[in-house]
Amino acid sequence: MKVGTDGVLLGAWVLVHQARQILDIGTGTGLIALMMAQKSDDATIDAIEIDENAALQATENFQMSDWSKRLHSIQTSIQSFSTSTSKKYDLIVSNPPYFMGAHPAPIEARNVARHMDEHLSIEELVDCVKTLLADGGRFCTILPQVEGARFLLYAKQNGLYPSRITRVITKTGKTEKRLLMEFSRTEKKTLEDDIILQDESGQYTTEYRELTTEFYPGM
Repeated sequence: MKVGTDGVLLGAWVLVHQARQILDIGTGTGLIALMMAQKSDDATIDAIEIDENAALQATENFQMSDWSKRLHSIQTSIQSFSTSTSKKYDLIVSNPPYFMGAHPAPIEARNVARHMDEHLSIEELVDCVKTLLADGGRFCTILPQVEGARFLLYAKQNGLYPSRITRVITKTGKTEKRLLMEFSRTEKKTLEDDIILQDESGQYTTEYRELTTEFYPGM
């Protein structure tokens, strides 16, 4: 599972604020959890991953990082975790599987990481977030435009309301490809903006460089 633009975007975009307890749903090999640790001073980060090999690699990555004492890899499904813990989180982040109805990937582990049908549905993700989110907490995610619109509608109908939305445009002149979204339990005005990743010549834009510079030194 390579480091992808979606994960970097989400990790860089999330506002950690004063979150003390953070949950990363579907951590993979730990990218976003590590970014949360880097952005926070003393937050504890629990990282849930259903795939055993990915969870083991996340554990190794956490142990080799500067924040090993604050990072915990947990190999389980989020559905099981949400029914077996009493913990509540100030911040929940997830770069979820999203290729609903697409052709299966050839390797099962990658298939689990990419598909949102039998392993983790939109409805299950919203229900788990509602169970685990503390009062006043925030949930942040990134999804393709179509799946993001579906998620946005379902979340609003079930008590999670958007507070920030950033539309991700991969290149100048193109339409939006991803939605970065932040939700809370409180209905309020949604702050909306756009970010363009590359200009006409294929160079990274200043706004993308500024957003990710903490994680791409010398970019």
